[in-house]
Amino acid sequence: MKRSAMQYLKKWKAKENRKPLVIRGARQVGKTWLMKEFGKKEYQQTAYVNFEGNKRLKSLFTGDFDIRRIITALQIETGIPIHAENTLIIFDEIQEAEGALTSLKYFQENAPQYHIIAAGSLLGVALHQKTSFPVGKVEFLELYPLSYFEFLSALGEQPLLDLLNSNDWPLIKSFKEKYIYYLRQYYFIGGMPEAVLSFKNHNDFQEVRAIQKQILSAYEQDFSKHAPYSIVPRIRMLWNTIPAQLAKENKKFIYKVVKPGARAKDYELVLSWLIDCGLAYKVTRSSKPGIPLKAYEDNQAFKLFVVDVGLLAAMGDIDAKTLLEGNRIFEEFKGALTEQYVLQQLKTIPGLAIYYWSAERSSAEIDFLVQYAGAVVPIEVKAEENLQAKSLKAFCQKYSPSQAIRTSMSDYRQESWLTNIPLYAIGNITSIFG
Repeated sequence: MKRSAMQYLKKWKAKENRKPLVIRGARQVGKTWLMKEFGKKEYQQTAYVNFEGNKRLKSLFTGDFDIRRIITALQIETGIPIHAENTLIIFDEIQEAEGALTSLKYFQENAPQYHIIAAGSLLGVALHQKTSFPVGKVEFLELYPLSYFEFLSALGEQPLLDLLNSNDWPLIKSFKEKYIYYLRQYYFIGGMPEAVLSFKNHNDFQEVRAIQKQILSAYEQDFSKHAPYSIVPRIRMLWNTIPAQLAKENKKFIYKVVKPGARAKDYELVLSWLIDCGLAYKVTRSSKPGIPLKAYEDNQAFKLFVVDVGLLAAMGDIDAKTLLEGNRIFEEFKGALTEQYVLQQLKTIPGLAIYYWSAERSSAEIDFLVQYAGAVVPIEVKAEENLQAKSLKAFCQKYSPSQAIRTSMSDYRQESWLTNIPLYAIGNITSIFG
């Protein structure tokens, strides 16, 4: 299985001023596999430690941060003679060992020759608690579920992927049905590595759904195991209403959908917990398309998505036949899955600030508003080939953006005021920006 993050890791290794690297991402998006695979391919040996299941080393950093002492302990524990020039050191579930995150500062300052990568499924939660964090002493890499492009590659469809990356639209159009066929599969399977690998090996949608349900169950267990006891019931309630929130015509998150009479202050900590551990993505409203978009964000209005489109389909119990063949009863939720899919692809693009826009006194709304390379670009999402774009037109008339994007099942084409990008090509949006 190829991950595009591997290229980033290779560049990181080659840097002269390399810092310890911290990989963030939800549980089961493939962080451990990526680190080990990188070690296997790029180093003579790998010293791997998982602090979640290692009692001996949990207290390694509580005394002091003497690098020589730490290296000695790692060598004894792993059985690997650690040499800076040919060994990758991996700290997995780093948040589980007190002081381990802080130790990265001392590796960077006192022993920068060592190649060290750390990761943790609940790392975001740890960073917002009492953990001392080495600001400016580490680099970050966000890891997400497989994108649609990575999904094509994993299923052995590299020629289709290469064609997509070429932006040869007349030829891409010739294979439109294939791209849509795999896109519908991706809506069901999503990008969780275990689900994708299972489908690749067994071509069994029921087995995929069983895996997705197991992942969702593991997330619920994390709520009970790691979240403050007092908020666990509210985490479950909020998490389980996300499909209903996205099924609404107006996908803005409403607390009263979680529980009648619910207020924002009752769920602020709950929301932060889900976002910090990578299970939910929050897309905030921007009141106007100014630069930077962050200056115009309206924190009272937002949309909430889950980590993966396949998991959203599983949460909604959408069966494979409904997704692959289409069903009129499914029409409303199709928009939710499509918007989730588009956001998931946008999240994998470095340097892309993602918001949404809605008018103050009308129903006009732009699904996503992105800031990239000094420009703000509106993106309207259509689940099928419905090409009406009233909100996008109203937005363009009001703000005159340099570019406007509509993404749908229709073919690529440029019009005077917008560009239509096929949904299956949205991962290439930055190359289309120029």
